[in-house]
Amino acid sequence: MTSQPSPEQRAHDALVASGAAFTITRHGRVGSLAEAAAARGVEPGDIIKSLVVRRSEGDYLFVLVPGDREISWPKLRELLGVNRLSMPDATTAREATGYERGTITPFGSLTAWPVVADATMRGRTVSLGAGAHGVAATMAGDDVIEVLQAQVADVTEPA
Repeated sequence: MTSQPSPEQRAHDALVASGAAFTITRHGRVGSLAEAAAARGVEPGDIIKSLVVRRSEGDYLFVLVPGDREISWPKLRELLGVNRLSMPDATTAREATGYERGTITPFGSLTAWPVVADATMRGRTVSLGAGAHGVAATMAGDDVIEVLQAQVADVTEPA
């Protein structure tokens, strides 16, 4: 009987398989964006939140949002050509991705949902969740976009 890899191992394996350069930082749980940024050695805006957005029943996507920004729902709806989007509850997000909230990453998700990356990710180093609380992958934003074949668009606004 083969055991399934842990969520952290699944994310790590997907990062390695991507061929992109990355570093893993383990810092334990943090209480704020500022704490997470300090622990990872990046600015708050360089931390990327991997948000799961529901388009319709059983149809999700990841939206990569810099820490100092939030989704602009009108912009995202227009980009996707839909009238309604929602954020699933924590249980549904875990079922869709295999990751708990706060650890979600497109890397190693149980389903390879489409990815929309905010345009501000280009040309900078970013840090995103890596499958476990207090574990992050830091890498070039352009590599994240390329590896995940993300659609790049202006879908956020300042928080």
